Amino acid sequence: MENNINKKIISKEISEEMKKSYMAYSMSVIAGRALPDVRDGLKPVHRRILYSMNEQGITPDKPYRKSARIVGDVLGKYHPHGDSSVYMAMVKMAQDFSTRGLLVDGQGNFGTVDGDNPAAMRYTEARMSKLALELLRDIEKETVDFGPNFDESLQEPKVLPSRYPNLLVNGSNGIAVGMATSIPPHNLGEVIDATVHYIDNQECEVDELLNYIKGPDFPTGATIVGTEGIKEAYKTGRGKVKVRAKAEIEELPKGKQQIVITEIPYQVNKARLVERIAELVKEKRIEGISDLRDESNRHGMRIVVELKKDTNANIVLNNMYKHSQLEDTFSIIMLSLVNGTPKILNLKEVIYHYVQHQKDVITRRTQFDLKKAEARAHILEGLKIALDNIDRVITIIRSSSNGQIAKERLIEEFDFTEIQAQAILDMRLQRLTGLEREKIDNEYNELMKKIEYLSSILADELKLYGVIKDEMLAIKNKYADDRRTDIVPAEGEFDVRDLFEEEDIAVTLTHLGYIKRLPADTYRSQKRGGRGISALTTREEDFITDLITTTTHSIMLFFTNRGRVYKLNAYEIPEGKRTAKGTAIVNLLQLNPGEKVARIITFNPAEDINSEYKYLLMATKNGIVKKTLIEEFKNINKSGLIAINLKDGDELIGVKMTDGNEEVMLVTQNAMSIRFDEKDVRAMGRSATGVKGISLSKGDIVVSMDLTSEGTDLLVVSENGFGKRSDIEEYRKQIRSGKGIKTYNITSKTGKLVGANLVNEDDEIMMINSDGVLIRIRVNEISIFGRITSGVKLMRTDEEVEVVSIAKIKTEDEID
Repeated sequence: MENNINKKIISKEISEEMKKSYMAYSMSVIAGRALPDVRDGLKPVHRRILYSMNEQGITPDKPYRKSARIVGDVLGKYHPHGDSSVYMAMVKMAQDFSTRGLLVDGQGNFGTVDGDNPAAMRYTEARMSKLALELLRDIEKETVDFGPNFDESLQEPKVLPSRYPNLLVNGSNGIAVGMATSIPPHNLGEVIDATVHYIDNQECEVDELLNYIKGPDFPTGATIVGTEGIKEAYKTGRGKVKVRAKAEIEELPKGKQQIVITEIPYQVNKARLVERIAELVKEKRIEGISDLRDESNRHGMRIVVELKKDTNANIVLNNMYKHSQLEDTFSIIMLSLVNGTPKILNLKEVIYHYVQHQKDVITRRTQFDLKKAEARAHILEGLKIALDNIDRVITIIRSSSNGQIAKERLIEEFDFTEIQAQAILDMRLQRLTGLEREKIDNEYNELMKKIEYLSSILADELKLYGVIKDEMLAIKNKYADDRRTDIVPAEGEFDVRDLFEEEDIAVTLTHLGYIKRLPADTYRSQKRGGRGISALTTREEDFITDLITTTTHSIMLFFTNRGRVYKLNAYEIPEGKRTAKGTAIVNLLQLNPGEKVARIITFNPAEDINSEYKYLLMATKNGIVKKTLIEEFKNINKSGLIAINLKDGDELIGVKMTDGNEEVMLVTQNAMSIRFDEKDVRAMGRSATGVKGISLSKGDIVVSMDLTSEGTDLLVVSENGFGKRSDIEEYRKQIRSGKGIKTYNITSKTGKLVGANLVNEDDEIMMINSDGVLIRIRVNEISIFGRITSGVKLMRTDEEVEVVSIAKIKTEDEID
């Protein structure tokens, strides 16, 4: 007995056995569990869930079925790995915060973005989504290979037909043995457009595909910062992208602010994120937060971070990005199974393998349809012959003792095949009517056209590609939605201006700090004295204070009343409709509490501004002027720079770019003006205070600063809508810091001056009143009067409504 036992013991080196067994296990995990197939983007468990639901008829047009029933069927037939693995895989396909293109339509509690577990499978119900049908479409037409299930009692698909590139649309995450995959989700429309472009241009480079696929498109939205990681991932198969939550700074009463977070990075647990922010406040790593609450509901996410008074919201937000998952890194590893072997693929290779799969699917479907059509045509040919010789056929059948003999005699008499003879024997007498005979002829003719079309697809690869494209574009038209994840360049990464067509725009800034851009021709020209058109729907007591005309390619420098300067590209200012209030400027610039934008200047970096403009000339309301080299403003970071050192009570009111040889014109609220040579103002450093430009009488302030090269006439406008032009020659040149000379006759009817501009005949001006109403007037419609006059009514104003701002526009043929 002992000898028999010893004969069954095989002596082996344990390290060899471990190596062999572990290799078998790891290959099983790699190929059979953790990695998606490049063709349909599914792991085996997801494929089996969808196939099982399709087999059970749990389609979108049928009622929901208990999740436990679906899981049980998958377990018993295809995936014997534990019910939780199947159920959790199904749950993920139903979560709108986990899956970009939902494949399962769930009913009940399927978990939350806070990390709450779904209800037990006996409570929830599910069915396939409409998009999932596109993964399985045509599976019944022998389009994919089937193989035995785990106990070889059934056949299951080795891959799904996947009529759209699901690997890219829904991405995949999985940890195998010694390798991992992390493919982000993408926008369905973008992916299909890129695939169509590849089909038309198979020699294209990855860079061309990036014109269509901008980057990952996460179901939770948020913002990707920087494009270098995206490019690297798509070119090499590996890369990292920085994903940042979407947050807005909102103004509260009494000078307070709050940060509202509406979208968070993909796969970040919201509840843990809120806890982490609370911990940071407790540890005093983030200062200035007075309240933190989660106001999310069924309408969307809303995390509110309330700030203490005089706290800089941008600094708090940046600290939260730095220390919490409000900013997260998503690692991209585009690893998937290619013919059962794990490979890291770039974007073009993923699309290539998908297109090859579709070629195979369409070829096999066409062959299936052709075979079926030819078989039916074959029978119809027999029926047609039989109907043409119906009397003889009936005679043969009636004189035969049984069906087999009748079949043999028909084959012998008419040279039918067995299939045709059997079809004739099975034919109902109803087919003998004239109408039925006509139906057979029509069906046969239609089939011949279909056979010709199907044969042409198999014979012509270009036609086959055309079918793939048309069917994918139909899916795009049916299911594609807007991109959810914004992509913004990292600071200093590349010039995004190339992505924006250069066009003329108007930028408006309101008293309460709302900014927007819109096409410059939004405002049509109107006759002098008109009532104007509404420029924006303002909040109560808000009105426009600045209006700049520029282009989308310009750089905008924002000078604040506190003497600081900030920089933005014009295209970064969100576009708004004519009546929209715009975006709060604090969401774009890191302004300190109480700081407001006083003046905006623009320049186009495509032009060499250094050859013409060397200085920035500034003026304050207390009559101080200062000149600084423009070179000192080249490197402006997000927190801004000091532009001028202001004395207490003073504010910056005007900024101009100059070549150093200009003449300066200052105009005050009480209608005093001075013209002096710019050379009288020596260049100073950024942090200097400046020198006196005009000596003001008590209670007077400067309202405008202009350069004489900007026009031949001085246009002045009063708060009650009166205005006039005066020839610049009436204003003699004086020495800087004098009291100046009178430029306007102020009366109770006109009110004080609100603005002045040096203008030419072909200029236009825009005037804005405190109700936000704007009027655009051609300068040549405004009368020329002497220096000490009141002018004419330019804009009608109601009681308690005043003109608050004027802006000059250069136009050519914009006038209606």
